[in-house]
Amino acid sequence: MNDKYPMLGFGLMRLPEKDGVIDFDQVCKMVDKYLESGNTYFDTAYVYHGGNSEKIVKDAIVKRYPRDSFTLATKLPAWSIKTMEDRDNIFNEQLDRMGVDYVDYYLLHSVEDGNNYDIYEKFDCFNWAMEKKAEGKIKNFGFSYHGTPDLLEKILDKHPEVEFVQIQLNYADWDSALINSGKLYKILSGRNIPITVMEPVKGGTLAKADEETEKILKDMRPDMSIASWALRFVGSLPGIRFILSGMSNEEQMEDNLKTFTDFEPLSVEEKETLAKAKRSMFKTEIVPCTGCRYCVDGCPSNISIPDIFSALNDKRKVPLDIRPNFYYNGLTSKYGKASDCLECGQCESVCPQHLNIIELLKEASSKFDDFKI
Repeated sequence: MNDKYPMLGFGLMRLPEKDGVIDFDQVCKMVDKYLESGNTYFDTAYVYHGGNSEKIVKDAIVKRYPRDSFTLATKLPAWSIKTMEDRDNIFNEQLDRMGVDYVDYYLLHSVEDGNNYDIYEKFDCFNWAMEKKAEGKIKNFGFSYHGTPDLLEKILDKHPEVEFVQIQLNYADWDSALINSGKLYKILSGRNIPITVMEPVKGGTLAKADEETEKILKDMRPDMSIASWALRFVGSLPGIRFILSGMSNEEQMEDNLKTFTDFEPLSVEEKETLAKAKRSMFKTEIVPCTGCRYCVDGCPSNISIPDIFSALNDKRKVPLDIRPNFYYNGLTSKYGKASDCLECGQCESVCPQHLNIIELLKEASSKFDDFKI
């Protein structure tokens, strides 16, 4: 480990599953490899895996390793807070789920313009967190952020007590008018606020590439994976403390550990190569869904929206490829079709990427629902 560069954080949002439940044995193997490498930061949340992510923390980490050998981050969900008492009720439940007395890094989850931020202010969550810190139950306080640059400035001015901020940051979203990765980074780095990065590989989107783009990257560094370029882009930026990766299998874990062992920041030539690859990769616009699945739980038609968008992205890139159609047919044998959308808007109200999900589902329906072999 080189303290000059960020630490790889183990995101517990996309854990491997077996028969519909978290694969405990697989998670334990991944935890072991991760800690053996010298990394220590585990990131979970109240809602990940329907609450089971925090529970697996107790069994796979807390019961198996000394408490001072790792650090935990979890989050308070605005959408579950209806009363002042809910703050303590949720927090105490989290401590019980994880089997710990304190949380190393505690965040207000998904702060953004509108409802979420308003709820955190309405229920005085910033001051509440400071009280928990004074009690020793929170070691570091911050928030994860999906809002506008203007709101971020406003919050930081109003709440100088914030010690770190978690933002979505990757090379694809750097200039995005929706995600604003570059603008958010510049605000935080300008204030010397430590940054934790989520979605550095954009939900796996930046872990794969078409043949042309892959050739550009492999010609420069044949020894490095496509995903490693995304991680190295983020890790080359000053002020980044942790880079989260929602690793779902041991192969992803091994590849990421390879990237972070004796970490190499991007050279000038590699930055130019990555810019060229980015132009090649995004000749076709893709749906910037990160697979957080916040949209799925409340869908009245049981539509697996992120998975449909994965199929749609592949179809956009190669219109004549029928494999996305087969994938879609298999998916919708268990879940709702894109055409089952009732246009209720629930999904759009919780989407951190602010996607026009209703219209995108119409596009998916036009490409998949009438497909016949």
